[in-house]
Order: sequence, then C-alpha cells, then structure tokens
Amino acid sequence: MSSLLTNTAATAPETEPTVEPTVEPTSTGPESTGILPPSHWAQVQHDDTDDGDSAFEDDNASSTASLSASILEYRVIHGRTYHSERGNAQSWNPNDALHDESMEILHHVSTLMQDGKLLLAPIRDDVQKVLDVATGVGMWAIDFADDYPGAEVIGVDISPQKPQWIPPNLRFEVEDVTLPWTYQPNSFDYIHLRWLTGCVEDWNGFYREIYKALKPGGYFEHKESTCLMVSDDGTVTENSALSQWGRVFTEAGRKLGRTFSVVEDGLQVKGMKEAGFEIVLEKDLKTPIGPWPEDENQKLIGQFSRLALDRDIEGYLNYIWTKVMGWSTEEIAVYAAHLRRELRSPNIHAYYAQKVVVARKPEKS
Repeated sequence: MSSLLTNTAATAPETEPTVEPTVEPTSTGPESTGILPPSHWAQVQHDDTDDGDSAFEDDNASSTASLSASILEYRVIHGRTYHSERGNAQSWNPNDALHDESMEILHHVSTLMQDGKLLLAPIRDDVQKVLDVATGVGMWAIDFADDYPGAEVIGVDISPQKPQWIPPNLRFEVEDVTLPWTYQPNSFDYIHLRWLTGCVEDWNGFYREIYKALKPGGYFEHKESTCLMVSDDGTVTENSALSQWGRVFTEAGRKLGRTFSVVEDGLQVKGMKEAGFEIVLEKDLKTPIGPWPEDENQKLIGQFSRLALDRDIEGYLNYIWTKVMGWSTEEIAVYAAHLRRELRSPNIHAYYAQKVVVARKPEKS
C-alpha cells in the first residue's frame, strides 16, 4: 500500500496514458493464481450482523486534512488524476486530494509504529544533506526539515509537491528516480525511502544509484510494505476480499514487471548488499488493520491504518486493477463494498507486514 506519488493536482480532460503496460491474457481462476474472477463479488451474499465499530470513522475523519494546492494537469484515468508521462515512471497511485488524505494518515501510522520517530537510522544531529526519495505528499520531508533546521533537505517525486508551507531548508524536485540519477556522487549524508513497491523494475540497479549518491559513512533507510493482508488466527480466509487484495496485486506486479513482493522476497537486504551497503538494522513490523489488538497503541495504529485504506480503496485499485488486470470500475466498486464490510468486522484480525532496513555506505568506498 505504498506509492511513488501522492499530491493534489488539477482536473484535466479524461485521457488514456500514452504508454500502457503490456497486459497478458488474464488468468484469474483459482487453479492458477488463487484469484477469484471479478464476477464472483457480485454473487456473494454478505451478513451485516458483524459490521462493527462504524462510529469510529465519524470520530476520526475530522483528524485528517487534505492539501489545497492545485498544480499542473495530469492524466485522468476513470476520473482519477495520475502523474504526467515522464521518463520510465509507472506509478499506480493517484495524485489527487482524496488519495493525499489516505497517504497523510499512513504517514501518521508510520510514526506511531516507530514510537513517534521519523527514522531509525543513527544519523548525527548535525546531518548536512538529506534526500527523501518518493516523497509523496511531502509530510516526512517537512517533518524532518522541521526537526533538523541545519540540514539541507530535498524531497523528490515524479509529481510536483505544493504544500501550503514548507520549512526554509526544504525544497521539492521532480524526477523519475527509476532512471539513472543526476545527483552528484557522494553528496548525501542520509537518504530516506518509503513505500515504492510496484513501481521499480530493477531494485538492484535502483540501490546502486542510491549507494553512489551517498557519502562514505552515510546512511540509507528503506521502509517497505507487503500487499498481502493476512491473519494469525485464520480469520482472513482464502476467498475473502482481504486475501484477494494481495493475490491480485501480486499477479499485477508480475504482469507489469514491477514486483509487489519486495518484502516477501527479501529484496531490500539482497539488493543493498549487492550494491555494497553494510546492513545496520532490520526491523519487521506488523500493521494491524482495525482496532482488534488488545494493546492500546496497536489498537490506535489499527484504527488509523483502517481509516487510511477505507478513505480511498478505489484509488489504490483504479489503475492496477483496470489497466493491468482488466476489471471494470463497476466490478471494483462491488469488490470494494465487500472489502469495506470485512474491514469493519470486529471478528477479522487482519494485518500486513512492513520491513525497515537501515544500511551504511562503508567509509572506505
């Protein structure tokens, strides 16, 4: 549930992207991928008796705010805006205000899961130059620049960022970070990356660019999410909407050639080591979806992670499930209704995994 871009954009006439991914004939039978066909969800009968905790959304919706900037004209796909054609970029998340709200909540979830910390890397208080890759709505970069006023901070993304206010030591740039980098070698003390699954063709090559841009002794931190929503007690069943989410995204990543299985396949550690990094820290995290945990902090995390997803389920699905997997918008709407019912059920104890890897460029490199 992560992205290369998230930003408010102006509405443009509905257009199709000029470059489409190669879509193979879709095989959605359970015998091949475990994916149920889109028509399945229109036939499923549901029981509303366990739709619990719906009052939470009304109580917490007011805690989110969308950015009010309106910049440029982007592609419009089924009514949602996406980044303009640039380089080799193929981000699957919208960059409109509705999706921004979801990503802002996920930023809050991320800090809650790290005990209020923006980062886990052991950087110096006098860090000089920092790069936030795939900065999205820019909230991490803004918070970091605020906490480290002596640092020069750059947030880079495929979509321009125009928040109402930014610290004077922060600037945003527009680049396709999946292409060879134009940053000077050995120029950054710390590089931060979060949630780029499904957007990168060559992770090893991507990590090599990051390695080259870091100063010797500099730190790189990458937090990534899996698309698989599971449970430890069997309450997320194989044919549930929650389980199907991950199956469809995994297959879509295979078709696109941009994997959604970064965490499951251990690509972070493998790719960083191949690039020459020394691994400093590996931290595996479980992100609950819904307020089912007994622990109060985990319960709060679950409430906000569910709110982030529920805020814009259709936005997460729109590009990948229509353009790559061949679903119609009507089929997505029916599926999303089933997913929302499961998200509200107090009897389903779902979560998804995240992994943080902190690495260091050797002093002698």
